Amino acid sequence: MEGKRLYVGNLTYSVNEAQLRELFSKYGDVVSAKVIEQKGFGFVEMGTSEEAQAAMDALNQTVFEGRTLRIDEARPMQPRREFDRGGYGGGAGRRY
Repeated sequence: MEGKRLYVGNLTYSVNEAQLRELFSKYGDVVSAKVIEQKGFGFVEMGTSEEAQAAMDALNQTVFEGRTLRIDEARPMQPRREFDRGGYGGGAGRRY
């Protein structure tokens, strides 16, 4: 595992950053915990990649607050693409 940042999916909307931090702190130093509100996911950055791997191994597919967590290594954020509104992207003005 290369990174220390983890994607945490399938969270209930009521979960907050303190709960996420507490859950992951059992596996090492939590540098940051961020819940994306009303989206059902968040990110946790661990102190080392070994700690991140240990947390992912221990918590992936476990039940937390009634939901089965999905934990993966976080991917770098991709820039958003602007679609050609008149062409293939949005289909605006085109009927099939």
